[in-house]
Amino acid sequence: MTVLIPSYEPDHRLIELIKSLRAMTETPIIVVDDGSGDRFRSIFDSVKAAGCTVLTHVINRGKGRALKTGFQYILDNTPAAAAVVCADSDGQHSPKDIVAVGRASESADAKMVLGSRLFTGKVPLRSRFGNRLTSKVYDAATGIYIGDTQTGLRGYPRSMLSWLCQVPGERFEYEMNLLLEAPSHGYGITELPIDTIYLNDNHSSHFRPIADSIKIYAPILKFSVSSLVSGILDFVLLLLFQSATSNLLLSVIGARAMSSAANFGLNRQFVFGRQGKGTVQKSMIRYYALAVLIVGLNYGCLSLLHTVLGIPLIPAKLVTECILFLLSFWAQRKFVY
Repeated sequence: MTVLIPSYEPDHRLIELIKSLRAMTETPIIVVDDGSGDRFRSIFDSVKAAGCTVLTHVINRGKGRALKTGFQYILDNTPAAAAVVCADSDGQHSPKDIVAVGRASESADAKMVLGSRLFTGKVPLRSRFGNRLTSKVYDAATGIYIGDTQTGLRGYPRSMLSWLCQVPGERFEYEMNLLLEAPSHGYGITELPIDTIYLNDNHSSHFRPIADSIKIYAPILKFSVSSLVSGILDFVLLLLFQSATSNLLLSVIGARAMSSAANFGLNRQFVFGRQGKGTVQKSMIRYYALAVLIVGLNYGCLSLLHTVLGIPLIPAKLVTECILFLLSFWAQRKFVY
């Protein structure tokens, strides 16, 4: 395996981490200096003296870009690397956990291995709350539960490296993008419990709470926006068809056919626009199989509420959409794309 450490304005803990790793393993260590500047040159000189490879960004380009710089270097220069384990440089990951995740990733065919913190003991409130919220949102968006979506300790088999270089994202959102896109590209995700370490209430973190949180949640929000726009279109079309035909079944089918076509197009261009033609055809078949199922559920639920229970069409439609929204959204993300 190869250890990859992205680093921005590090302190003595980076050197201590490398010394500890060197005492445990002779695996290659690559450190990416993400534009730290001349003030931190002595630290990176010490890193080089410890036998590590140091790659340098002239300016700060973000954690995602630093990771991709490392992945590309490993692809081009270390053919013997069976896996790559990525760790933070601020002492948040113990050497034994780094080695354990790296070894697990060597035998994890087509799976990324997450070093998942258990969040026991003294954990800063913003870290505990932020990670739980992100895990819940990720679960709702993908149907996959991950206990620690924000961990920086991750292992990847070599077979994933080319894909890792292609996933969008330059800063902290990159690691969330990996989790979101991995299932649709056939890559699994597994978790390995690790120690929870926060030093000085995590004040050394370069995570920007507002700007980086927006970027992290942006991919998930895109899924929701696509579904919301299509839902509004379906709602408007239902009213128009019902007004013109007075036939509920015809109205539901017509509205769903047009809104589903719009939803598929939005998902392909706005959310999943980077996939290939083969995947488009497969996704389209799965999408419209799901659409047929949703039409049946939509009609059944509307009939029950509007025809049997006598609830007016508008509130009946709203209730129906609320019931089917998460089901449709989850199914699209898990099975279609």
